[in-house]
Amino acid sequence: MAKFLLKRLLLAVPVVVGISVITFVLLYFLPADPARMYAGPNATVDTVNRIRHQLGLDQPVWVQYGRYVTRAVQGDLGYSYRLQMPVAQALASRFPYTLELTLAGIFVELLIGLTSGIAAALRRGSWVDSASMLLALLGVAAPPFWLGLMFLYLFAYKAGLFPLGGAGGLSHLVLPALTAGLGGAAWYARMSRSSTLDILHADYVRTARAKGLPGYRVLFKHVLRNAMNPIVTMAGMDIPWFISGVVLVEIVFGWPGVGRLAVDAVQTADIPLIMGTVIFTAMMVVVSSVLIDVAQAWLDPRVRTD
Repeated sequence: MAKFLLKRLLLAVPVVVGISVITFVLLYFLPADPARMYAGPNATVDTVNRIRHQLGLDQPVWVQYGRYVTRAVQGDLGYSYRLQMPVAQALASRFPYTLELTLAGIFVELLIGLTSGIAAALRRGSWVDSASMLLALLGVAAPPFWLGLMFLYLFAYKAGLFPLGGAGGLSHLVLPALTAGLGGAAWYARMSRSSTLDILHADYVRTARAKGLPGYRVLFKHVLRNAMNPIVTMAGMDIPWFISGVVLVEIVFGWPGVGRLAVDAVQTADIPLIMGTVIFTAMMVVVSSVLIDVAQAWLDPRVRTD
């Protein structure tokens, strides 16, 4: 297992390095002037040039990148021009909100997707099956930002059941979590329906029924237990997607997470903050992917031989 983990970590290093290089080079050629952003619109040319020199922005791109990497491995991701605070501190204050929304979205997609998918499989050909698959199709087709805007209009603005945005108690989390989770719930509904149908027609399920086992025991002990294997794998793969994919949801609902922070950084050309959010998100995706690989290898030793 240790060898497997080391191999996955070594493979993750080039991914993070490649992302950092591409992002840094693109930002280097950005038309906006970070020194001007830092100095303010009323600063003189001499002041801007002095700040540019102090920040090392007059150095070649490879020198700037080398200095950035040296500081980054020590935990220093730079200083935000807009927020007037260290980037690492800004990320630390926003990440709990992104993590909260990620976990809530995964809970929603599992709860709705698995329930509707299993119900559709057990009532194959009925109106329950048709309604579940129709809702799954709509969930896949509807863009998250459109769903979020509709939820805000119907349930927050018109009905007044939920806040119009921001973060706070459970009421602030319901609509963003539904928006983030409904698209995934559609995929889980289709997958759980297909997996459950396959298990229902398996020989050992027929044997269990022939022995006279009660229907609920056959369902929970034989059907659902085996049908959940691909679902567990898919749920683990969803974590990296959610961490990097809730940006639109955070923007629509004004959710103060890392995604919203990244968008604000792009709009104000806050280069250190842009680099920090990109590197941080990439690290979270890579770490979660490695943990998923390790979990799968622990559950199924055959994975370690890949």
